[in-house]
Amino acid sequence: MADNVRERRAVLQNCPYDFTTFLHQRFHQQGVPSDLDDAIELYQAALLLHPAGDPDRPAALNNLCMSLQARFQQRGFPSDLDDAIELYREAALLLHPPDPNRSVILNNLGVSLHSRFEQRSVPRDLDEALESHLTALLLFPPDHDYRPACLNHIAMGLRDRFKQRGDPSDLDKAIALDQTALFFRPSGHLERSMSLNNLALGLRARFHQRGVPSDLDESIEHNRDALLLRPASHPDRFASLNNLALSLLDRFHQRGVPSDLDESIEHNRAGLLLCPPGHPDRSMSLDNLAFTLRDRFKQRGVPSDLDEAIKLHRDALLLRPPGHSDRPGSLDNLALSLLDRFHQRGVPSDLDEAIEHNRAALLLRPLGHSDRSMSLNNLAACLWERFNEEGVPSELDEVIELHRDALLLRRPGHSYRSMSLYNLATCLWERFEQEGVSSDLDESFQLFLQLSHLSHAASRTDLNAAKSWAALAHQVNHPTALVAYDTALKFLDQQVALLSSSSRHFNIIGEAISSLATDAFSCSVRYGALTTAAELVEQGRAVFWTQLARFSTPLDELSVSGDTSAALAEEFRRLSFCLRNTFDQSTEDRSSQIRQLTIQWDDVVSRIRMLPDFSRFLLPLLFSDLQKAAEEGPAIIVNASQYSCDALIILSGQDPVHVPLDIAQTEVSELSSEFQFLSEQFGSSDHQYELVGILRKLWDCIVLPIVQALMDSKVHPRSRIWWCPTAEFALLPLHAAGPYEKNKDNLSHIFISSYTPTLATLIRARQRVSRHASTQHFVAIGQGKPDTGKELQCVAPELAVVAQRLEPVVSFTSLEDGDATVQGALDALNHNQWLHLSCHGMPNRQQPFESSFAMRDGPLMIKDIIRSNWQNPEFAFLSACHTTVGDEKSLDESIHLAAAMQFSGFRSVIGSMWSVNDDVALQVASAFYGYLVDGSGRLDCTRAAVALHKAMKSLRKKIPLEQQIVFVHIGV
Repeated sequence: MADNVRERRAVLQNCPYDFTTFLHQRFHQQGVPSDLDDAIELYQAALLLHPAGDPDRPAALNNLCMSLQARFQQRGFPSDLDDAIELYREAALLLHPPDPNRSVILNNLGVSLHSRFEQRSVPRDLDEALESHLTALLLFPPDHDYRPACLNHIAMGLRDRFKQRGDPSDLDKAIALDQTALFFRPSGHLERSMSLNNLALGLRARFHQRGVPSDLDESIEHNRDALLLRPASHPDRFASLNNLALSLLDRFHQRGVPSDLDESIEHNRAGLLLCPPGHPDRSMSLDNLAFTLRDRFKQRGVPSDLDEAIKLHRDALLLRPPGHSDRPGSLDNLALSLLDRFHQRGVPSDLDEAIEHNRAALLLRPLGHSDRSMSLNNLAACLWERFNEEGVPSELDEVIELHRDALLLRRPGHSYRSMSLYNLATCLWERFEQEGVSSDLDESFQLFLQLSHLSHAASRTDLNAAKSWAALAHQVNHPTALVAYDTALKFLDQQVALLSSSSRHFNIIGEAISSLATDAFSCSVRYGALTTAAELVEQGRAVFWTQLARFSTPLDELSVSGDTSAALAEEFRRLSFCLRNTFDQSTEDRSSQIRQLTIQWDDVVSRIRMLPDFSRFLLPLLFSDLQKAAEEGPAIIVNASQYSCDALIILSGQDPVHVPLDIAQTEVSELSSEFQFLSEQFGSSDHQYELVGILRKLWDCIVLPIVQALMDSKVHPRSRIWWCPTAEFALLPLHAAGPYEKNKDNLSHIFISSYTPTLATLIRARQRVSRHASTQHFVAIGQGKPDTGKELQCVAPELAVVAQRLEPVVSFTSLEDGDATVQGALDALNHNQWLHLSCHGMPNRQQPFESSFAMRDGPLMIKDIIRSNWQNPEFAFLSACHTTVGDEKSLDESIHLAAAMQFSGFRSVIGSMWSVNDDVALQVASAFYGYLVDGSGRLDCTRAAVALHKAMKSLRKKIPLEQQIVFVHIGV
């Protein structure tokens, strides 16, 4: 065997230099390991022919070094990299300025040192790498082909130094260098894709540090551009697929959009196909695909995704034997997936194996290793699970110490610091629960309190941590509770601002909100902070509408504040109009345009806030602003929380009044479910007895105490009041509550009720004062023969009655049957400020943005209404079923047809809480418009609530009880 090896080496030493180069190139093309081994032996033999003093020795050293570097990248053997670095150092010493090859050798030495730093995390390797690259850059003339590559290498080193030492200026310098390199590689340049790729990496790193969404979006955009420049045959296509997949996964983690995760998996699968067995990047590709599949399992719970992830992680680990630089990463990743499977199936061996792998990974990441904090965190997570299973106190102690060590490595500004704060705080809380040591409780909340000082935009993880803090603080009545809720709602606002205006993001918002606002209200009431209660519940409800409403903000005061202010107002209007029109259109081909619009819009908002008297422009309203909702009568927040149920009466010029309600949230939920079930039976038989029972309970437990408080506050009978219900209260007909006994007044005998989704919505409606034209324009749209659904017999008579009442006082248009199409209705509303709409209302409680009015040619949906830009709309009577029925899982978001009309500018809206009888709608419309039209000759939308009140009173003996109370008024 030895003779055969010597013979083979002899043959190789006699091979020509061109053949050696051929072997090296063929390896890069086909990946055959023996080609690289043969090339290295040939280069070593050639080096013997160029002893010290030979002018060609530096070139021979460089060739051998490049091959050793390539073999290290393929197989991960540290000795190859060490040899390459020593040989590069020798070559650099042999070359002196002005030799042009010195800069190339220094650049290559820097690349090898950087690789060794990535493997072993020794800081001096990184410092020497940066020094070598910087020296090389000074030696390259301005137009040298290697100069952009050298800029990229320096940027890469600065990114890694930032990761290790946390100096933000290193990251900013790196991005600036990558941008410069990209400038020197314009469209058509062979290396442009490399510069795009590197700039994307820097932006992604800065996103991880500061959480600025635009950095991540721009990173994804550059990765997409790089991928387009790297077609199927390009040697770096895998790198672009991989980097794009990673950035999309980051965006999924931040915003939770499922399509980002699916696309990430798709790119990872494509990348794996480019890495067959033997490929140097196969282990990384296996790991990354497994990682995304694990995330999809966590989102959708499909067991096959998790099983495949574990198999892929095991395959990757086999390709990373002891000594391989990426072995600890594989150990950690496999452990995470095994932990997930333990959560799903409860097999103890999965948990034990996960702990074993985590301990092995931690040993491979000693003090100073850039990823040590991650290994500490992961081992702690596994031990925490075993503690929960077995309850061994010593394991909880170890978990706490591991999290302490991780937190020490994640200094302020570290992207994972908030995760460590949360993990350590939670474990200390658990130990307090187990052992009752007060110092653990104190330390836990001291850690939680640090979450309120984040230096970067909050992620979903940060929001969940703040919500946990709030829940625990509320539970034990800790003094940080209100700070916790305020922090969580601030994080919520940041999260919502990250999402484009799309109904596809509504479920993400609903999940993020949960009971946050209603619990914050309850906590504030407990502490007697009544104005804070109003502020917090307002901030955390109807956040989707609030976000969209920012694009419709009145700017009258800004427009008349000078030329600069007027210019900003006009720019704000233009950008807001464009963004509003993009609702539900955030497709791939428009995402870049939407992102640019959003950046410009944010910039304009920032500049407006710098103007005098506009510092709180579009920020959550303070109580002094919210109190304006009560200028025409009290607004009553009725709140249901797991902690308590309360009402808060907002009065003009007075302190708010707290009314405790003697009912639990579970009872409210049961009452709501009972009523919803009953309302579905209306019309099929007589349910008056059951309905009266529910209305009496509403009176006794909820409305009567509020009425008594209103009386005590000198609110006069027959005044108008505005209900602002939260959670399950939003499904109950509070306006119809009463004792329903002889000689006793129901609520409708005492006050005139209206509703508002939020106080801010009512304030905006009041601010949109009608710009009276000489003529008022009214359109009545009726569709009795829609494309789907049964025919409505009374639509034509209803429109005739409306016309009879209104033609003498307004400019009246009627749109019926074949003219009542989706586009016809939208066009009509561009020219009319007053609307009566008679048709089928089609609620969709699972997909609320699909809720619609049935037109002749199809549905007029909420998303169509949102994109509208009607001029000065005043009033809408929605004579249709279920127009105030929204999403069943996110009641506080009020996504229903009536709210959509209100959001689109209608100051006053009449809608229905359940099914409306066809003939009843006719009677109500006739009576309502009879009371709405007065002797002034003009319509006034602020009279709508009184007109509806009088109309229903006049029909009390003519229609069933459930039809007497089905219509409600929303707005001014």
